Amino acid sequence: MNTHRTSAEEQDSPAGSSAGSPADASAGRELDPEYEHSPVPAHSRKSLLTVSAVWFGFPMILTNAVPGGVVVALLGFWRGLAAIAVANLVMLLYVGILSHRAGTSGESFSLQATRTFGRTGYIVASAFLATIVVGWFAFNTGATGATLHQAFGWHEQLVALLAGLGFIALTYLGIKALSWLGAVAAPLFLIAGITALVIVAKDHDLGAVFSYEGVGGGASLTFGAAVSMIMATFADSGTMTADFTRWSKNGRQAVLATVSAFPVASVIAQVTGGLVVAAGAVAMPATAGGDFLPILTGQGSSLLDVLAAVFVFVNLGSVCSHCLYNGALGWSHLTGRTMRLMTVVLGVVGTVAALAGVWNHFLDWLVILSVFVPPLGGVLIADQFFARGGRGAMDRRPTVTVRPTAFLAWAVGAAGAGLAHWFAPQLSDAVTGLVVAIVAYAVLERVVSRPSEAVGAAGATAG
Repeated sequence: MNTHRTSAEEQDSPAGSSAGSPADASAGRELDPEYEHSPVPAHSRKSLLTVSAVWFGFPMILTNAVPGGVVVALLGFWRGLAAIAVANLVMLLYVGILSHRAGTSGESFSLQATRTFGRTGYIVASAFLATIVVGWFAFNTGATGATLHQAFGWHEQLVALLAGLGFIALTYLGIKALSWLGAVAAPLFLIAGITALVIVAKDHDLGAVFSYEGVGGGASLTFGAAVSMIMATFADSGTMTADFTRWSKNGRQAVLATVSAFPVASVIAQVTGGLVVAAGAVAMPATAGGDFLPILTGQGSSLLDVLAAVFVFVNLGSVCSHCLYNGALGWSHLTGRTMRLMTVVLGVVGTVAALAGVWNHFLDWLVILSVFVPPLGGVLIADQFFARGGRGAMDRRPTVTVRPTAFLAWAVGAAGAGLAHWFAPQLSDAVTGLVVAIVAYAVLERVVSRPSEAVGAAGATAG
């Protein structure tokens, strides 16, 4: 495990250099460096348009339209839209704050986590999220095979295998490829979504959308649970936003790039899913949600079939590549290897998991994310504003081995989210966990003495 190198130490090494095999070094010479172990230097930062394309093309996906449709189906149109709006505003604040820090410092999620959780402590936080996003890669790779099997009868596992290999190849190219992919995936979603709505309008009264009351009468899903469901879809990669927005020229541009995702791209996807459900175009909206692909493939049109097939590969390929990039960057820092080597390793693992059917546990996955991930991000946010010594203290203090207050606050936040999930379902467990973790960290930093930090600091000085 790479437990001893800090961002300051890495800045003394050649830009983007990393421990690795000769093969790793060869790959680094042929492709742009990804700065796995050091902040992105000023000369390598990207334009606002490039970073926005990375984020904008990420949440505007079919699997984000699904929860939008589920929420509308269970709450009704207007309450569903309200839940979508609240969730995306929270995500804007949550991801925006983390992004501003990344754009200012150029640090990845792993480097940020090192400052907050410690040189050794960060391993837990980074490994947890870097593994979670590989699970998302597996889910969406499996969903690619299942979706095209249902639509066209194609061999499900063969399609998933080929898709997984293609997504690995895209991710291997790095952040630049994610930008290109986002620039294609987002417009393609708009074309597919608008086409589906036009088809729906031929057989359904879109005016009835506004009076849609849902299939559950609002009783089967609370408003808070709906907010959590929407947030959980991107809670993990949102927490790891630094992996993308560290490429921004400054904090302001990092926040603007975040706005392109939350609320803009995310709301477009979720509202599209909500509209097809409210129009009555989905047979089982409480489970299928806003999946509008069957609308495109059920018209007997070869042109629409081609559009649907390309849409699935590009759209789900976008989310798979982004998630695999997060995972590979995190594990590259943990192991001291390169992002590209870990892309291949984790991509193979994720593809095998997809073939094994791990993607079937989608709803269970969302519950886990909404309970454990937002509190982790809350600790990172709180550390920027409430660390002992005031705002900015995290940049001035020495890096410790483990920061107990960070782990205690994460645990308290997760406990709060769990209690809200089981005993106060009218609340959002994701928002509850986030707020509780922030408050817990602020209190712990001011109340709890930290002799272990002094020891860690002494060790760092001696080293």
